[in-house]
Amino acid sequence: MRIGMIGLGRMGGNMARRLRRGNVEVVAYNRSFDVTEALAQETGASAVREIKDLVAALPAPRIVWLMLPAGQATDDALAELIGLLSPGDLVVDGANAFYKDGMRREKELQARGLQFVDAGVSGGIWGLQNGYCIMFGGEKAAAERITPYIQVLAPTKDTGWHHCGPAGSGHFTKMIHNGIEYGMMQAFGEGFALLKSKSEFNLDIAAIAELWRHSSVVRSWLLDLTADALAQDQTLDNIEPFVPDSGEGRWTALESVEQGVPTPVMTMSLMMRFATQGKNDYPAKLIAMMRKGFGGHAVKAGGGK
Repeated sequence: MRIGMIGLGRMGGNMARRLRRGNVEVVAYNRSFDVTEALAQETGASAVREIKDLVAALPAPRIVWLMLPAGQATDDALAELIGLLSPGDLVVDGANAFYKDGMRREKELQARGLQFVDAGVSGGIWGLQNGYCIMFGGEKAAAERITPYIQVLAPTKDTGWHHCGPAGSGHFTKMIHNGIEYGMMQAFGEGFALLKSKSEFNLDIAAIAELWRHSSVVRSWLLDLTADALAQDQTLDNIEPFVPDSGEGRWTALESVEQGVPTPVMTMSLMMRFATQGKNDYPAKLIAMMRKGFGGHAVKAGGGK
């Protein structure tokens, strides 16, 4: 088994490592060659400096897996690859991409005789040890070709992976997965905030988080991570209350509007992330001024921002 990996960041690098642990030959490329070289020295992967070198190092029919940021970076790499690959080669897009991009990309690649799979990958930085949860889409023949590699990446040969359907379905499933993740994280944040605010009980919220990890209905990996964080510092005073959103939450909210399916929890969790990014400042200021206007309520002076 031999595969090309393009993009060796936090996810792609560890996926290449897991493939090597499974005795898969990996030809690796990263824009920064020092990253590629370090991975090669560590794992025995083959390091190349250019995408054209990666293609040349793979026997046809080739399999190339991209783990790049969604959008332009992936499009640019695909544009270069298309001119280098041969009919029958397979490209896997493992980014957190918009599912309609996957549907479009399959058509573009098929027009040149290439196969395409869109793969949603979950597991984060712990995937190297625990395996990755992979949801992927594409035609049956393409899915069957990539399955042996996915089985190496997954927790076990038979668990943690699923061929969801046609192209786009893998990234669609991952998009909804991340929307659910947004809601779960928001619920944990709100719940522990309420526990912390009940000063009369002086609750040990780290102990409660640890308690809930064992046989409670809300036990989960997210709760495990919460318990670990609170065990280090219950106040979180050194943490800036800023939460980015990486795209999937927005796409999930837009999809709910498009389909007419109510998703209040997932959508509100996205809105709460916007609020942490300073995007709630102006409306809050305007509301304060309206309250002053109709009721004479005091307005707290700001710092001139």
